[in-house]
Amino acid sequence: MATEVPALPGVSYVIPVLNEVAYIENAIHTVLGQDYAGERELILALGPSSDGTTELVQRLAAADERIVCVMNPGTDIPVGLNLAIRASRYPIIVRVDAHSELEPGYTREAIATLNRTGAANVGGVMKARGKTPFQSAVARAYNSRFGLGGGSYHGGAEEGPAESAYLGVFRREVLDEVALFDESVRRGEDWELNLRIRAAGHSVWFDPSLEVTYWPRENWPKLVRQFCATGIWRGELVRRYAGRNPWRFFAPPLLVLVAVLSLVLLVLQVTDVVTGWPSLVLSLIYLGPVAYLVLVLLLSFSPAGGPRWSDRWRFALVLPTMHLSWGAGFIVGLVRGARDTVDTSRTGI
Repeated sequence: MATEVPALPGVSYVIPVLNEVAYIENAIHTVLGQDYAGERELILALGPSSDGTTELVQRLAAADERIVCVMNPGTDIPVGLNLAIRASRYPIIVRVDAHSELEPGYTREAIATLNRTGAANVGGVMKARGKTPFQSAVARAYNSRFGLGGGSYHGGAEEGPAESAYLGVFRREVLDEVALFDESVRRGEDWELNLRIRAAGHSVWFDPSLEVTYWPRENWPKLVRQFCATGIWRGELVRRYAGRNPWRFFAPPLLVLVAVLSLVLLVLQVTDVVTGWPSLVLSLIYLGPVAYLVLVLLLSFSPAGGPRWSDRWRFALVLPTMHLSWGAGFIVGLVRGARDTVDTSRTGI
């Protein structure tokens, strides 16, 4: 078990930043506004933004000595995180996302949980929110166990040991022990890091009293690119860590495969290539897509889909977009590996 940290240890917040001019200022304000009496610093790893993010952050840093900027010439999140961590001074590392906002008591409560449990990393609940109708639909999908597969940090789980953690409040000594983030993993870096932390004999802890607001992608193209890239990297992680991935990660690629096979069978049946009893037996494959469609519609047109009919139709389109993009990406990553895949929803390409 890790050693107990002081009641008010110094805290270093780290944020990788790239093209986040619409979100980063609020993220910074929630960090600097933490209800925590210990020493604090905020280190931002600035990628080559093209939307004015870097200039905005540098203006904020000039006005507050607690803000430190380091340059991240690339766009990779784990590289930026490692640059920020190496530049940090304090024994507690709090990861923050540019699309996230911390509750005022987040740091204080997380450190208390670290001491109470002896964990190496503590995380809480991701509460997705939206500013537009589309973003709100995506947020509802994020908050649904059906939407993102039931990870503990999407809500509904009891406090206790966890496979991974959203963002995370880390003991710096443990991060150093496991050699920080793996810079060859461009997506899914949290899961991979927490896997190594647990393999080193430490625990990762989920505390549902900790909540973080998250703002999802704002439009369909960005959502598709984000989930496709994430799926590709999950396929890569399955290649690297076969047998150590939860079963839920295989549901979206299975859905994609069944949907493709159903379309192929439909063409063969319409063109009379497949007829008779073989056609009847093979038609059982349609049960998969039909069951999925019914489930999506039932969930979308329940109160969970939104207060208005337009919200519910939007939600009914967002769910398959997330699942099919992720599943297709997973198959690509599993077959050929992630290679140099990047999440272009961040770069603006």
